[in-house]
Amino acid sequence: MTEKVTAAKASARMIRIAPRKVRLVIDQIRGKDAAEAISILRFTNRGAAEAVEKVLMSAIANAEHNYDMSIENLVVSEAYANEGPTLKRYRPRAKGAASRINKRTSHITVVVSEKKEG
Repeated sequence: MTEKVTAAKASARMIRIAPRKVRLVIDQIRGKDAAEAISILRFTNRGAAEAVEKVLMSAIANAEHNYDMSIENLVVSEAYANEGPTLKRYRPRAKGAASRINKRTSHITVVVSEKKEG
């Protein structure tokens, strides 16, 4: 028996943007139509929007190519950014001291699914 898959997923790992900043962008597209989400990301003036758009486009392509879903019926059902490994760097300070700089990374995941009728 073949089971119809109703969701397609894409993720990008180790993206060099803090997850806190990525979540601001992701919150704007969660629950929106795929086409509307793309246009929101294109006009969002934040650095994370480009990375999130790439992941969204990949999820849409996965849905179309792997699961034969129609692009017109796709909705962003899930979108989240988890924290990846932190790169630790040091900056010299006064009197021979050093302070740590954390360069945070994100794992961005977007799941698209077909609209539920009704």
